[in-house]
Amino acid sequence: MLAMGLTLQYGVARVLNITHGEFVMLAALITYSLSTIGINPLVAAAITGPLMFALGFVLQLTLFRSLKARSPSPAVFEGSALLAAFGLMYIIKYLAQIQWGSLRLPCYYLSDKVMFAGMTLFLNQIVAFAIAVAMGVAVYLFLSRSRMGRAIRATAEDPSTAGLMGVNTNIILAFSFGLGALLAGIAGSLTAMISAPSSAMGFGNTVIALIVVVLGGLGSVTGSFIAGIIIGVVSFLVLGLWQPVLTVPVYYAILLLLLLVRPTGILGKK
Repeated sequence: MLAMGLTLQYGVARVLNITHGEFVMLAALITYSLSTIGINPLVAAAITGPLMFALGFVLQLTLFRSLKARSPSPAVFEGSALLAAFGLMYIIKYLAQIQWGSLRLPCYYLSDKVMFAGMTLFLNQIVAFAIAVAMGVAVYLFLSRSRMGRAIRATAEDPSTAGLMGVNTNIILAFSFGLGALLAGIAGSLTAMISAPSSAMGFGNTVIALIVVVLGGLGSVTGSFIAGIIIGVVSFLVLGLWQPVLTVPVYYAILLLLLLVRPTGILGKK
């Protein structure tokens, strides 16, 4: 979900949103706070998702739209947007540290053990996986079948022509950025259900999302979905059957191998 959201933001709005992991972190910590007053993470996801959507929508409509209007070329805009995202990353991170501190804050929800195919899993892992797959399918159907989805794909392909055809590209860009943030928000709530969140978790999630996006192919939502499943399975195998400390190096090894064999990613265009 995290990688699909980042793919939407870059593929449509051309913003490599380094702040994306901080959206996950912020949603996870909000979920923790809501759990302290009796709201479980699944209900909290219905709150954090729209909150992150609103944050992403406003950021695109104000900050990134302004940068785009002032940039003489798309390449300059992408560079400026990346620098702005770095600044936002640190602002959100340190504001979160002021509010929640640096400790891990567990929610302890659906932590019952379940035996599946000879493996011991936790119920919250199974529920989170099912929701993530359902959201991935829902986003794919939305982009491929709905009128708004067609407008998003047209804007990603050629914003100037889409504008001439009557598409309000500014709103579409803001909506796409917000949709990516919404996916990050729901992912944050699901993460809080599985592992204790902290204000330091944001950048690690961004790195994983970037690896998945490159593996899947830049701009390919379906590719990100497939690559996310691959990385998830590899992570589970490394953590459970091998050395947990090697998880991130294994991610990079897979990335380097794929780039050598298929530089465009799994479903990327040449």
